[in-house]
Amino acid sequence: MQEIRLASRPTGWPTADNFELAELPTPEPGPGQVLIRNQYMSVDPYMRGRMNDVESYVEPFQVGKALDGAAVGEVVASQSPDVPVGAIVVHALGWRDYALADAAQVRVVDPAAAPTLSAYLGVLGMTGCTAYVGLLDIAQFREGDTVFVSGAAGAVGSMVGQIAKLRGAKRVIGSAGSAAKVRHLVDELGFDAAFNYKDAPVRQQLREAAPDGIDVYFDNVGGDHLEAAIASLNKYGRVALCGAIAQYNETSAPAAPRNLALAIGKELNLRGFIVGNHRNRMPDFIAEVGAWLRAGKIQSRETVVEGLANAPEAFLGLMRGENTGKMVIKL
Repeated sequence: MQEIRLASRPTGWPTADNFELAELPTPEPGPGQVLIRNQYMSVDPYMRGRMNDVESYVEPFQVGKALDGAAVGEVVASQSPDVPVGAIVVHALGWRDYALADAAQVRVVDPAAAPTLSAYLGVLGMTGCTAYVGLLDIAQFREGDTVFVSGAAGAVGSMVGQIAKLRGAKRVIGSAGSAAKVRHLVDELGFDAAFNYKDAPVRQQLREAAPDGIDVYFDNVGGDHLEAAIASLNKYGRVALCGAIAQYNETSAPAAPRNLALAIGKELNLRGFIVGNHRNRMPDFIAEVGAWLRAGKIQSRETVVEGLANAPEAFLGLMRGENTGKMVIKL
């Protein structure tokens, strides 16, 4: 079997030299274990933080050890009566082509219930659940709200905008990093407005797109996007702090937001969250979003990269914003 290991810790932007491809004997499952042949694995922005040796909500990757993350695959050997050979399972041992896991650590899924197995890493996985929980529970979305989503063409952002529209948003606005992504948001995903944050200051473009202000901001970017959102938020506005990709690779303190004091007078609610602490919402999420997906009301774009050896470059491309929708590796 092969796996991708962390060769060294990056300073600032990671490079290909921070990863290494290793080969080792394929293990046999012991009592209560299963061996999984991974078919798709996920690369996600949060993984950048795990490359640093700092205390966080999840343990850092270890130098010389395999990375991990969400994956879906087929059980090819089993010593568990609960997870038979042939079962399709979602688990947390990506970055390798074969994974040995305790049966209790995998979730059996129905391949017929999704358009592709990779959907269980995106629209029907933790990515989709992040959008669902962040918008509905953390930002306390209400029908008639005007919603702004940063990083809107990414895996989470694209789901947030679509869920908001289906739940009755008055107006949904997204930011993205190219003209093609802006067109995708408006023409394909149904956003009411979108803009390229590289074209002009975010605050200016957001004010033009939402002259009456916004009620909800779903933050995937941080920095100037968060500052712009604070300026445009109406009284009692709500912010779901999901990510801050604009500063993941920075080595100096972020320059924004500089207007956080506005949150006092506007009585804003800014709340961070980790979706892993909201697993109880998974059944509701699967029921509602799964029904929308089957009815063709939700679109799920993927950027698919072939081969485990190309996973590091796919991750680096994700950090550069080269993906539209969910970035997955087909193994």
